[in-house]
Amino acid sequence: MLNKLKLDSKLLKELDFGIIIVSIIIILYGAINIYSVTRGKYGIYYLKLQLIWLVLCLVMTYVILLMDYTVIQRYAPIIYWASIALLLFTRVAGTVVKGARGWIAIGTRAIQPAEFAKLAMIIMLAKKMEDMEGNINDPKNFFTLAFYAVVPMILIVVQPDMGMTMVCFFITLGIFFMAGLNMKVIIWGIAGVITSIALLWNSELMKPYWKRRITSFINPEADPLGQNLQLIQSKIGIGSGGILGTGIHLKPDDASSYVSQFVPEIHTDFIFSSIGEQLGFIGAIFLLMLYAILIYRAINIAKSSKDIFGSIICAGFVSTFLFSILQNIGMTIGIMPITGITLPLVSYGGSSLLTNFISLALVLNVGMRRKKINF
Repeated sequence: MLNKLKLDSKLLKELDFGIIIVSIIIILYGAINIYSVTRGKYGIYYLKLQLIWLVLCLVMTYVILLMDYTVIQRYAPIIYWASIALLLFTRVAGTVVKGARGWIAIGTRAIQPAEFAKLAMIIMLAKKMEDMEGNINDPKNFFTLAFYAVVPMILIVVQPDMGMTMVCFFITLGIFFMAGLNMKVIIWGIAGVITSIALLWNSELMKPYWKRRITSFINPEADPLGQNLQLIQSKIGIGSGGILGTGIHLKPDDASSYVSQFVPEIHTDFIFSSIGEQLGFIGAIFLLMLYAILIYRAINIAKSSKDIFGSIICAGFVSTFLFSILQNIGMTIGIMPITGITLPLVSYGGSSLLTNFISLALVLNVGMRRKKINF
């Protein structure tokens, strides 16, 4: 029994410890900032929760590493349709948070099913791509893959959750691009999405606050005390950080940082504002370098995977991280519209952290088993 709970030494030699170490550094980096901006009002509450989630995520990672990732391929349809059922349940009986019925309450906590649906979508697309032997440019194959991508996006957009819908769209786009889809199809697809948004602008699906976010992104000075207050305060905080930052506030008698006082959702969606203010340009670059290492190593694993399923799993992870990082940091500095997308591994959030670690564990699993090992 105990032997089943141990990783084989030959597999362990193939494990990319660099990814694990960098991921933990990023989480701890985020946890310090979470504590800094929440300690004045909540003490160690959010720090403690984030560290508890870290321990749970590490346990989950180890459990996933024990099984061959090809086993997950066999159960891909079950995982996918279970996530769709969860989204449907959320639509009927979910909890409304910030105007979106996208959460399921469990006691005093809540989970966000869309986070798990995003992961299930990646697994299903990877399984279908393996079945199709990578032939994505066959029209029948393309529309089959598009169907499995569109179903969860529809259920997420009606919650309504624009941010997660965007993430799912760009995951699909990244996977299709890395799978070798004809560029003309990709360009026409993007054009189609832009056209759809234009046509839906005055429909009930286009929520008023979505419109305000888009228009405020185009003209951030239009409503400085209303819709754009969060962005303006974020930019002031980041700008005040300069090169080296104002210094991180960890002691009980330290004054609170500017962003912790004036930027809403600072420990979740806008945590980068804290990094920019307290750790400055150097602190921000340090974080981006850690992300770059993580993504670079995941791309290398994707290239060396023994099958298409493993490569697409890694491609989905890379797409998720790249877009989430660009979107989250971009919205804090005013170059992207504000959405509820968290900064991977840095923002506070159990569902987000757990799904990010499951994705990382799958990438590590693919890397461990990319070679045929004789026992």
